[in-house]
Amino acid sequence: MKSRVLRIHPKDNVLVALQDLTQGETITFENKAYTLLEDIPAKHKFFTQDMNLQDEIYMYGVLVGKAQYPIPAGSIMNTQNTKHAVDPYTYRPYHYEWQAPDVSKFEGSTFNGYWRSDGRVGTANYWLFVPTVFCENRNLDVIKEAMHNELGYTVTDKYKRFTHSLIRYYEQGDDISNLDFSADSAAPNERYFKNIDGIKFLNHQGGCGGIRQDAAVLSKLLAAYADHPNVAGVTVLSLGCQNLQVADFRKDLLERNPGFDKPLFVFEQQQSQSEEQLIKEAIKQTFAGLIEANKLERSPAPISKLVLGVKCGGSDGFSGISANPAVGYTSDLLVGLGGTVLLAEFPELCGAEQQLIDRTKDEQAAKKFIRLMSAYSTAAEQAGSGFHMNPSPGNIKDGLITDAIKSNGAAKKGGTSPVEDVLDYTEQAIKPGLNLVCTPGNDVEATTGKAASGATLILFTTGLGTPTGNPICPTIKVSTNKELTRRMGDIIDIDTGPVIDGEKTIEEMGEDILAYCIKAASGEITPKAVLLNQDDFIPWKRGVSL
Repeated sequence: MKSRVLRIHPKDNVLVALQDLTQGETITFENKAYTLLEDIPAKHKFFTQDMNLQDEIYMYGVLVGKAQYPIPAGSIMNTQNTKHAVDPYTYRPYHYEWQAPDVSKFEGSTFNGYWRSDGRVGTANYWLFVPTVFCENRNLDVIKEAMHNELGYTVTDKYKRFTHSLIRYYEQGDDISNLDFSADSAAPNERYFKNIDGIKFLNHQGGCGGIRQDAAVLSKLLAAYADHPNVAGVTVLSLGCQNLQVADFRKDLLERNPGFDKPLFVFEQQQSQSEEQLIKEAIKQTFAGLIEANKLERSPAPISKLVLGVKCGGSDGFSGISANPAVGYTSDLLVGLGGTVLLAEFPELCGAEQQLIDRTKDEQAAKKFIRLMSAYSTAAEQAGSGFHMNPSPGNIKDGLITDAIKSNGAAKKGGTSPVEDVLDYTEQAIKPGLNLVCTPGNDVEATTGKAASGATLILFTTGLGTPTGNPICPTIKVSTNKELTRRMGDIIDIDTGPVIDGEKTIEEMGEDILAYCIKAASGEITPKAVLLNQDDFIPWKRGVSL
């Protein structure tokens, strides 16, 4: 019989409800009986012992909160009786021993990717449009509409046809409520360039105004995207007078990759004859670049060439039980095969710091992690906030009561392998294995930062459903539960609900996810976020963002 509750770690003094539990019923778990004093919805927790004021509450085997008043056993954990609390962390000499998973099932496997001249391998082949300042966003929009429509990259045709149908219904005097949403679901137009996976546009609100430091960080971010192995060539649009000068962008690009040799077309509007001339010339030169980029074809590459970013958003009480541990096992498999994994979202590592520090192989890297975490936390507190305010209303409603609970579940995405390196925002991952990347927890800011550090695929876990992707890094959505997959199947790629139902183990699910990643990296499967053109891009201005 399937268990109705779960204790994640022997030290925990709460149990997780795997299904709705009813007030008054008695739950027997590990030969102990617990009478519930109130309803416990699935994903929430109840106390297994009487708690006194300021008693410590443990989950995942670590401190996640403290009792705010006496709480009898069988009561639900909520924001009234539990407040965020974590243990302090520090660097200490620690010998971490890792038991790598059995990777024999994947040894010798390859994916079909796009080899770049420097030896990196892309999982996609995109052309990139980059504005150095927000003033050029409108010109990018004009170019996007022209090129997407004519070259077969638009996904909006069905919505245009739907709107036309509404107009026709209205003009005929029909009731528009009778129009079926699914009446027209035609596939997008066929791509003109078979080996170009997309033309992407990095619209943003930076490059001028604000502070000069923001422009400097944005320059490094845009340079990172231009240099990304999933990018075949770049068209840059500049106004001319902005803080982020083209010369700064070129400098950052060459500092990142002195051997940069991709096509790079730069157009400055204040030096052009007219807006029309600027746009037509940008389209013409880009079209010529696309002709050349289209000549590159996919070819086999070892799994070790994959760089996997792991992210969670719209998390629920099952995230740290199903999807995140399953992705964590995928991470361990990839590390065991010589690949690279990027774990970011520093506000969502709060409470898991000591474990990560103890796993960090290099003392300097460990101290860099401490410095970045401390500075980030201090900045949040000085702004009147703090990591403890990270859980969203949706998180809390679905059982993530404190940031420490959310964070320890989120950290599971990184698996159990040693930490090889710690990277600040936009720094490139150069060491195979697990890397920690400083980004906010904010979904789009985090995925934007992961791609900047070199992720060529992103695994994005969600319990509530999040329509988030990235312009140049295929993003694979992993659901924590079957109900979400059923309701939002148009954005979900992988369902880890079978873990909750006891139908699959974490290890089996992790292997399934890696197999999916290999197919997605080869272009054999197109993730839903890519199909929907969920090209979300938000630069982090290094202000307080949780």
